Amino acid sequence: MFMGEYRHSIDDKGRLIVPAKFRDGLGESFVITRGLDHCLFVYPRSEWTILEQKLKALPFTKADARKFTRFFFSGASEADIDKQGRALIPNPLREFATLKKECVIIGVSTRIEIWCKERWDTYYASSEDSFNEIAESIVDFDL
Repeated sequence: MFMGEYRHSIDDKGRLIVPAKFRDGLGESFVITRGLDHCLFVYPRSEWTILEQKLKALPFTKADARKFTRFFFSGASEADIDKQGRALIPNPLREFATLKKECVIIGVSTRIEIWCKERWDTYYASSEDSFNEIAESIVDFDL
């Protein structure tokens, strides 16, 4: 399980330090793709395989299902961690998430998210005030 928030810089070559606490959970090879809210989603291979099976089961006759799977899979890229603990983020994904220098890496249960620091700070500030309301609205999920 991935949890926590870490801040690291992306270098000029597009390499980002993967927090040490996340490295074992990711394994030798993992998948990075476009996420929601203009962040990147990072999945260990095992989770990616499960997700891939679920997305393949979506009806291709539905326009929204086709759009989502195209968006999600076309941005996907395999990655690994180098000896210095860094992962190379492909340029199209860096552009999508507007990753310039400062990044925030957060653990979200079975995936990791990579955010532009400014975008994360804005998202967090806007969501923090509504956290209690959101909690009340999801009470039906047996949390």
